[in-house]
Parts: sequence; C-alpha cells; structure tokens
Amino acid sequence: MEEVKEVVETPVVENKPVEKKKFVRHNKNKKKVCAFCEDKNCKFIDYKDVNRLRKFVTEKGKIIPSRQTGTCARHQRELTVAIKRARNIALLPFSGD
Repeated sequence: MEEVKEVVETPVVENKPVEKKKFVRHNKNKKKVCAFCEDKNCKFIDYKDVNRLRKFVTEKGKIIPSRQTGTCARHQRELTVAIKRARNIALLPFSGD
C-alpha cells in the first residue's frame, strides 16, 4: 500500500518585494599594526612589565603568533625573549592551570 503525503501550501503574500540578504565584508586586506612600533616611548620590551606581556600569552601559557597580534618580526623576537625571561624568574607561568 502506498502512503499518501499531504502537501501543505504556504500562503503567498503579494505586493511585497523580496529582500535579499546582505553579505558582510570582512577587512581581510587591512594590515595589523605593531603595538610596539606605534608606541614611541617604548625603546625596548621589558621582561618586568608583566601586564603588557600577558596580552601576548594565551590562557594556557603559549605565546600568541605575530600573525594574530600584528607585531613585526623584530619586536616578536624581542617579545619571545622577554616572555621566556619572565617565565624563568616566575613572573609569568609556564602553563596556565
């Protein structure tokens, strides 16, 4: 025996224009700017400035890459050295438990 399926008709609304979805464009081409290059007062990255270094470390304790933070290569190298020094003297944790 065959099952009979009922077709439910949706009411048609006339005289209303159909609105198209608007797509949001992301700024993929926008270049991130190095926070250390912008700050003219900062001559070097200090390992004792823990509040600033925590912005560049994840909750698990990993160093955030420069493609996410926007730091230039020179400052990223200085930043990693400063973070590692701060870890060694227990200003920053090695892992975020």
